[in-house]
Amino acid sequence: MIRKLVFTLSPALALAAALSAAPLSAQESGPFTIVETGARYAHLADAVRAIGGGEGTIRIAPGRYGDCAVQEAGRIAFVAETAGSAIFDGGICEDKATLVLRGRSAHVEGLVFTHNRVEDGNGAGIRIEQGDLSVSYVRFVDSQCGILSANDPNSTISIDHSTFSQLGKHPDGDGAHSLYIGDYGALRVTHSRFERGTGGHYLKSRSARIEVLNNSFDDSQGQDTNYMIDLPNGATGRIAGNIFVNGLGKENYGTMIAVAAEGAERSSAGLIIENNDVRLAAGFPWSTAFVGDWSGDALVIRANQIGQGIAEFQRR
Repeated sequence: MIRKLVFTLSPALALAAALSAAPLSAQESGPFTIVETGARYAHLADAVRAIGGGEGTIRIAPGRYGDCAVQEAGRIAFVAETAGSAIFDGGICEDKATLVLRGRSAHVEGLVFTHNRVEDGNGAGIRIEQGDLSVSYVRFVDSQCGILSANDPNSTISIDHSTFSQLGKHPDGDGAHSLYIGDYGALRVTHSRFERGTGGHYLKSRSARIEVLNNSFDDSQGQDTNYMIDLPNGATGRIAGNIFVNGLGKENYGTMIAVAAEGAERSSAGLIIENNDVRLAAGFPWSTAFVGDWSGDALVIRANQIGQGIAEFQRR
């Protein structure tokens, strides 16, 4: 199981945070408030620096912001005062993302990220470079990437009740994916929606273990899209209870879930794919497979509702 992040400060840490938050950049008013101290900041980056290597929650007032921030240390929660009302519009740090995270852990809740674009085509709402990450009730809209990670095999990523819409390659950049996770210890995605992709894969993960449960992958309005789920080097875990609709605007229409298409670097034996609802958009003219397997391992594929014109499994 992936741990849910809980941010509680000891009295000593709370005092340290209060002392660090007080100096020059703290203000009587501002949209970014450190909950534990009440200190308010005009810029998100100032609030992040005030927490530093400690622990804290930044409450974000409703508004549209061009801010971005880099978390270098500590444990920080970025939480909207009202879910969906704090919109980060195009702010980019380090030519990477609105939030560049490489502390011990981070939690992001209730925010909206949009118009994240950079020259190399991988502009993201969140770039996670190390540490645990949990995301809930977040929307990633009209950008190149939603979340893009580096490698951290000792950490985990959890995403719940979030939306990834209109993401992928754009005319001003190269290829990108709605959600791309590198070599992380584990990835869990639940109760989330992937839709209207503009290129690349909807979910690509090199994590050793994955759980993709009770999500919607709706490609009916996608353009130039590839796989719904790509596990390029193989993985164990479970893909269950999801809804898949393969659309007409495919760049690659032959496979919906790809296992080890870039080489079986780890075992996929026992990977469970079950109880999914799999359909084609009206007028879909090609043959396609729900699961395409390059690993040669014994996968567990069962109890899926497979629509007409779809092969449940093909060995590649």
